[in-house]
Amino acid sequence: MGHMTASPARRRVLLAAPRGYCAGVDRAVIAVEKALEQYGAPVYVRHEIVHNKYVVQTLEKKGAIFVERTEEVPPGNIVMFSAHGVAPVVHEEAARGQLATIDATCPLVTKVHKEAVRFAGEDYDILLIGHEGHEEVIGTSGEAPDHIQLVDGPGDVAKVEVRDPSKVVWLSQTTLSVDETMETVDALKEKFPQLISPPSDDICYATQNRQLAVKQMGAEAELVIVVGSRNSSNSKRLVEVAKLAGARASYLVDFASEIDETWLEGVSTVGVTSGASVPEVLVEEVLAFLAERGYGDVELVKAADEHITFSLPKELRRDLREEAAALVAARGGSGAEGSRAASGE
Repeated sequence: MGHMTASPARRRVLLAAPRGYCAGVDRAVIAVEKALEQYGAPVYVRHEIVHNKYVVQTLEKKGAIFVERTEEVPPGNIVMFSAHGVAPVVHEEAARGQLATIDATCPLVTKVHKEAVRFAGEDYDILLIGHEGHEEVIGTSGEAPDHIQLVDGPGDVAKVEVRDPSKVVWLSQTTLSVDETMETVDALKEKFPQLISPPSDDICYATQNRQLAVKQMGAEAELVIVVGSRNSSNSKRLVEVAKLAGARASYLVDFASEIDETWLEGVSTVGVTSGASVPEVLVEEVLAFLAERGYGDVELVKAADEHITFSLPKELRRDLREEAAALVAARGGSGAEGSRAASGE
């Protein structure tokens, strides 16, 4: 980072890496596309598959129908659960409605759900750090509603009460600010010294990596533009992290067309990043917008390498395997060719 000093006259862009799609979002979006190919339209999705306006609109054009409640899906149809996860009661609603389900919950969110079930089974009070009303929080809370209470930031700690201070654990929403979460945890530990932590970090690797890159650029950039939607928790956190890291201003935009040119007045260095549910095409449009205004010099600010991928939901993998096996059988295939096709390779 030492080479990144600049004279005021030189205009440049600091581009965060990593940015954009995380493995859980990539998996969820591909799952909708594969389901549409496999079963045909419509495929119903309960809630936005990921929190991004462009992604949702693109999938709608392909035949996905997004609904807020399971009851909105006509009986006999397929409903997919979004990357944010759902409570057990939603699975029960789907069964009552005679719906086939595909669960596209991010595996990292599923991990938090399993932790909630386990600690509730051991009769712990579970303090879930997260934002009230967020789909992920609703889903996790639904796993053990009698044991979980929400803690929405350090300001909520004073009102927390537990049955047994020696049996308390904290869990968290996966898309929070790392620093703010630890501030909340510290306040909880002060109140409950025997508070235990989850077995492994609940805030996802992608959220942490994107915040780390923004921290590195925030000290250098007067302005940080975060590409992401208003209902995206991890995108909103990036705006906050940029300001805390030293950026004079930071804004959240869905599209390059939302950038106000007055933001660029007196700015020599612009930081650009995107939330974990944002396709790269939207970042490219922002870079093109900035290049047209003299910010054509782009430097990468790299915080981490990401190589994590998740396999498709099991329901889709099963049906794709069965279709491939039937195709091979119809063609009279056998041996290695048959086994390859049946495995979806």
